[in-house]
Amino acid sequence: RDDHPVACVSWGDATAYAKWLARKTGKPYRLPSEAEWEYAARGGTTTLRAWGESAADGCTYANVYDASAQAQYVLGWNVAPCDDRFPDVAPAGALRPNAFGVHDTLGNLWGWVEDCATDSYVGRPRDGRAWVWIGGCQRRIQRGGAWITPPERARSAFRGDGATEDRADYLGFRVARDLDGRAEGR
Repeated sequence: RDDHPVACVSWGDATAYAKWLARKTGKPYRLPSEAEWEYAARGGTTTLRAWGESAADGCTYANVYDASAQAQYVLGWNVAPCDDRFPDVAPAGALRPNAFGVHDTLGNLWGWVEDCATDSYVGRPRDGRAWVWIGGCQRRIQRGGAWITPPERARSAFRGDGATEDRADYLGFRVARDLDGRAEGR
């Protein structure tokens, strides 16, 4: 639907869109770094989720695997003990934003970020830049979880990854824009 976020896109599709948007607007759009994504998702908090610690309180903020999703898709993993009314992808902005006014950072769609996938944060830049390898990488980080994500994974620090050519109905992206030569959030 027109009010749904873009889904079923690969990392290459997402970066191509950001480059197209940058050319079209003359503004420096790109995929966010993993650190930038987490900063925006946390909304100024230090809790597991922008709304607090409990996954049960999340259905007003996040579209995850809950009662409505389980009624349509029996997947055999934990279910959030609430109902957000969306069995799969929700319209963008349908749920409450975090304290920064950002919608849908947890749940709805996993989001591609710029960083190469690694098992740890060892060696990563400490200034919020993305960690990329010379010559590229085969797998990229995905953040935020999706409508199909069990509640214990719908938290600000949880990270996944995927092959750069992966596409799925639970996978999308966000864009970031540098302001006055500085990256947003830095």
